Amino acid sequence: MQLRNIAIIAHVDHGKTTLVDELLKQSGTYREGQMVSERAMDSNDIERERGITILAKATSVEWKGTRINIVDTPGHADFGGEVERILSMVDGVCLLVDAAEGPMPQTKFVLAKALALGLRPIVVLNKVDKPDAEPDRALNEVFDLFANLGASDAQLDFPHVYASGRSGWADMELDGPRKDLAALFDLIVRHVPAPAQIAREGEPFRMLATTLSADPYLGRILTGRVESGRLTTGTTLKALSRDGERLEQFRVTKILAFRGLTQTAIDEAVAGDIVTVAGMSKATVADTLCDPSIETALPAQPIDPPTITVTFGINDSPLAGRDGNKVQSRVIRERLMREAEVNVAIKVADTPGGEAFEVSGRGELQMGVLIENMRREGFELSISRPRVIMQEIDGVRNEPVEEVIVDVDDEFSGAVIDKLTGERKGDLVEMRPAGVGKTRIIAHVPSRGLIGYHGQFLTDTRGTGVLNRIFHGWAPHKGPIQGRRQGVLISMETGVSVAYALWNLEDRGRMFIGPQEQVYTGMIIGEHSRDNDLEVNPLKGKKLTNVRASGTDEAVRLTPHIRFSLEEAIAYIDDDELVEVTPKIIRLRKRLLDPHERKRASRSE
Repeated sequence: MQLRNIAIIAHVDHGKTTLVDELLKQSGTYREGQMVSERAMDSNDIERERGITILAKATSVEWKGTRINIVDTPGHADFGGEVERILSMVDGVCLLVDAAEGPMPQTKFVLAKALALGLRPIVVLNKVDKPDAEPDRALNEVFDLFANLGASDAQLDFPHVYASGRSGWADMELDGPRKDLAALFDLIVRHVPAPAQIAREGEPFRMLATTLSADPYLGRILTGRVESGRLTTGTTLKALSRDGERLEQFRVTKILAFRGLTQTAIDEAVAGDIVTVAGMSKATVADTLCDPSIETALPAQPIDPPTITVTFGINDSPLAGRDGNKVQSRVIRERLMREAEVNVAIKVADTPGGEAFEVSGRGELQMGVLIENMRREGFELSISRPRVIMQEIDGVRNEPVEEVIVDVDDEFSGAVIDKLTGERKGDLVEMRPAGVGKTRIIAHVPSRGLIGYHGQFLTDTRGTGVLNRIFHGWAPHKGPIQGRRQGVLISMETGVSVAYALWNLEDRGRMFIGPQEQVYTGMIIGEHSRDNDLEVNPLKGKKLTNVRASGTDEAVRLTPHIRFSLEEAIAYIDDDELVEVTPKIIRLRKRLLDPHERKRASRSE
């Protein structure tokens, strides 16, 4: 049987997981009448809820005697640690582009990786049946993007198809029959080369590990493409690190291959196929699994370094331990170390006291997903404000800079440019029309300036703006950037909040809590209307006398309070504040819980 290995890459929400659904259906992978969930490749609960792909996953379909291994890659740069490794397993890529939006930042991020590996993409102009689709403009923008990324002449001569993943059709012409995906299947078989590794079938076995996971029965398992030779169950292999150092020798207990959405045990793996191997105890991502006679490791793709760090600590608030059952620092450390082992884009380090841990990663979304997974597992945590990681380059202190692409209505473009280039020390790169009444703004902004900006951006654009960001590079430190302007309202009492007290406090600012909620001393219950912090009493009830009755006074009508999502809370807090995360609730609090201690600190300043 012939073999093709291909990855599908796209920006967030351009429809690649939906397209894979249709490829699986039309290839006959599902039996007739089989119940299949929508976005079958998004197996993680958070992936389904947010509509994003976080973990790279492989599947396999058969088309006219050819097995096509398809890898669905994450579309968000925060999970780019997955993308860099996955592309080394495939011989071609399908670049999916929304015909209305055109190529977006994450498209550029993944495409640059693919072109650097010499892959020749197939461009799929998706959602061409949308009313605002402009496939010709999108195609021209894709060509310009290829040229800007230094694509070779062969890569610039890319084939393209017009498609609608949701409707399940793809055609070589825009006015084609729009029946099925046969044109895309045939193009993949015709354009993507067969794995060059097939010619090396007679050589000793070698495989580069690209993804790591754990199975309750098989233990540690590694997935990759067989670079040369054959492998059978029971064979003895050795693992070499990226530097060629021998890590361990082990016996292969199981070989699994992707067949549809499931992994099936096979007796023999051949060169060029993507398989999963079990039996090792130390080998990890970027290591080479090979025959004991081989001494040199396969070249592994370097991983981009983390750009932000967040402190994970135990929850030491007065309400600790009420919701979760995993509260000890030892248990938190074990969980973080397991995550760092599987996810190479995350680094974990202990702090001097041992009660907290510095977790470094690609961005706020990646941290938010990790914290969300932990709280669902029963953990209670306290999380600090994200801090960017600086680098010394030629004796100069450098900071990470991100490329920001903003699509806004024309009337809001002035406010956005002022915030990005003025307050947040960004550089305006490009500004051009992007459709009727819309402007596209491209700027290079320090990562520090973007922490906490998204909420303000939605306010400035009345919720109509779209902001995308991508790591651009390193630049000399640009000096201090002003953080949050408003102070906060801090509870000075412990107990249950009262509606009457919150009603009286509404003149002071916006509330983060409602009535009948547990509060404690030092907990942040709202945002002050001024720039200083203010201690308030949310427990103060109405004093009743025999002169007036409570029923004759004005009814208490509270303004709806703000309820932060996890990412919004982490971005909102200041350096001296923490986010308290439990399985049931998210709270904000000051580091100093004792109000007298806080007053002494402010007087000494």
